[in-house]
Amino acid sequence: MSVKERVEKVLEKIRPYIQSDGGDISLVSVDEAAGIVKVKLHGACGSCPSSTATLKGGVERMVRQEIPEIKEVVSV
Repeated sequence: MSVKERVEKVLEKIRPYIQSDGGDISLVSVDEAAGIVKVKLHGACGSCPSSTATLKGGVERMVRQEIPEIKEVVSV
């Protein structure tokens, strides 16, 4: 399974929590060499002041926990 597929799998686990707050998340790209995942937050999450905390404290933490080679998750 590729790193991108593994990231998608983690995002599928997280998505219901984000959707319950009126938002959504989609994968934009995975830079395996740099260890950076780019995601886009949609709906309520796109404009929420807490979206950075959600991204870093929730999404990034879970992705890095399951895929150690990923160093950072950023919103684009």
